[in-house]
Amino acid sequence: MQQLSGQDATMLYVESPDSPNHVTGFSLYDPSTAPKPVTFTTILDTIGARLSLARTFRQRLVRVLLDLDHPYWVESADFDLEFHVRRVRLPEPGDWRQLCTEVARLHARPLDLTRPPWELYVIEGLDEVEAAPPGCFALVLKVHHSAIDGAAGVEIINAIHDLAPDAAAPQPPSAWQADVVPSQLAMLGGAALHLLARPPRLVRQIAKAAPIAGRLPFQIGRGAFSLPPLTLPFTRFNGKVTPHRVMDARKFPLDSLRSIKRSTQGATVNDVALAIIAGCLRRYLLAKGELPETSLGAACPISLRSRDQARAVAGNDIGTMTVPLHTAIEDPMARLAAIAGSTANSKERKQAIGARTLVEFSELLPGALLGFGFRAQSRIAQRAKSALLLNTSVTNVPASPVPLYFSGAKMIASFGLGPVFDGMGILHLVCSYAGEVTVTVTADREMLPDPGFYAECIQASYEELCRAARPRRANKLAAGRTAGRSQPRRPVRRTPVATAGAGTGTGDPYGLLVSAATSAPASQNGAQVGKALGSGG
Repeated sequence: MQQLSGQDATMLYVESPDSPNHVTGFSLYDPSTAPKPVTFTTILDTIGARLSLARTFRQRLVRVLLDLDHPYWVESADFDLEFHVRRVRLPEPGDWRQLCTEVARLHARPLDLTRPPWELYVIEGLDEVEAAPPGCFALVLKVHHSAIDGAAGVEIINAIHDLAPDAAAPQPPSAWQADVVPSQLAMLGGAALHLLARPPRLVRQIAKAAPIAGRLPFQIGRGAFSLPPLTLPFTRFNGKVTPHRVMDARKFPLDSLRSIKRSTQGATVNDVALAIIAGCLRRYLLAKGELPETSLGAACPISLRSRDQARAVAGNDIGTMTVPLHTAIEDPMARLAAIAGSTANSKERKQAIGARTLVEFSELLPGALLGFGFRAQSRIAQRAKSALLLNTSVTNVPASPVPLYFSGAKMIASFGLGPVFDGMGILHLVCSYAGEVTVTVTADREMLPDPGFYAECIQASYEELCRAARPRRANKLAAGRTAGRSQPRRPVRRTPVATAGAGTGTGDPYGLLVSAATSAPASQNGAQVGKALGSGG
């Protein structure tokens, strides 16, 4: 039995019937690579044999009366695999639009929090999905956000995937024993002890934060960084959400994003992803006649885990950077350069304030109070017709730099969906897998009634950046060749590529997508998938 952290518990408290707070992984698989037919029974056997490899599979939540203290994880005594793993078949023709509609419908449904908070759907009948082989299938994995963040989600990916289609079966599961569910009286006693310990901890935390607060005016005065605006322009995506969702996605070569990155001094692959999304939002809102004169802003979650923690700890350990998207800038390369400067500023600000310090403060506040504050600020923003701090969220999640296999079937694409809330009805998830990057949009259906058109805007924004970056790259290469005729060639100093989970390091501001550039040893054992994935982010 383990008590949830403050961050994990807050993920429960912010949930509402219209805003279920879970994340969804959505992947396509080619069964032709499997040594034997992939049936639903095969899939059940694969999951059943690996339940002991991820704690999330069998743990359920036990909440304290009136949420007076954070809930507990307990090993469920009545775990039922066939409740969690389900089968869906699309009607003919089984195309991409039907698949997106079905995935969005599944994502919109709240999880049953009286059971382990996850569900896995097998979607069959995908015979007309473009760029996917006939007979392919999809897996849609929903997990509550209280159980995982992007880094902890790698543990589940490790558990159900292999690095080869004929990988050896995992070792028999270790002995498993259900927990004794604590009584409400016992949990209330624990809540009383935690309440008594909170004031001294809060005093120590304030003393720790005081020097940081004292340095901020000096750092801002000398231009080390600037503070983000408290309010942003109000858009159609910043109202009250309904229970309905839509999704769509586009896929791009990672090398192409790297090429765009090299055209702008100081830019990263993550900056290019943000520029694609910024260009998409600009195009979409222009088409609707709703583009604000001032720029939109995005929240970008970052992992605060060390490399070791990423594999050892489930749950959430994340901070957030706020980044202007500069949607008011028409020129795509000028917009990319402005975004690169803003992410660098956000990183400096986050290091100065201390992302870990902010997280530690959240641990000392009652989670129910945090949930109330979250909902209250969205209501205030809607009344004032002004978005507070963000218009959207952009989350970067690395999958694997090498192909993965499920029951012998090769994963051919990976996408992700996330939660939307009142005041933020649109979310973008960027996923890197095997040399490709997918950009997936999740939105409220009333706010985004035409997700197909929005996906076209994602594609058009990417193509616009490609066209604009090409002349710059050519000019840089020509300048380099000219300079090379008169100057001796200097040795290139190569900087090690950051791995996932290094979001607070000194390279990439997020340290997430670049993990797809790392190499991974081939392995026949599914337990070694984590070596290929890095530490997650």
